[in-house]
Amino acid sequence: MAFLTDRKRAVNWGSAKAGTEHFWKMKIQSVGLLFLVPLFVFTFGPILGSSYEEVIAYYSRPFPAIVAGLTILVTCIHFKDGFQTLVEDYVHGLWEKVLILGMTCLMYALAATGLFAVARLAL
Repeated sequence: MAFLTDRKRAVNWGSAKAGTEHFWKMKIQSVGLLFLVPLFVFTFGPILGSSYEEVIAYYSRPFPAIVAGLTILVTCIHFKDGFQTLVEDYVHGLWEKVLILGMTCLMYALAATGLFAVARLAL
């Protein structure tokens, strides 16, 4: 066993089988956020500091509401995936599963709350 090469030791261990898919998913989310965050800033900025009635009227239009909803959703999913990668790389054992499950639940709850708030403003 001491004379085995690194390649021979790795044979039949397989791969995680999801690394490339996860990489591309994160890249697509990053490009989406590259467009969504400036759009959100430019749609949210003009209404900042306005009265409640003006905010309701502003977010009753479809474009600001859709931009806000997409930004909230993509940001939460991107954060969840990035945190999962971080935990998988540096935490092992039971805490790995606990942290990933906890952050997944927290991010989906945050996304649902944000989308509900935008829907309440828009409708």
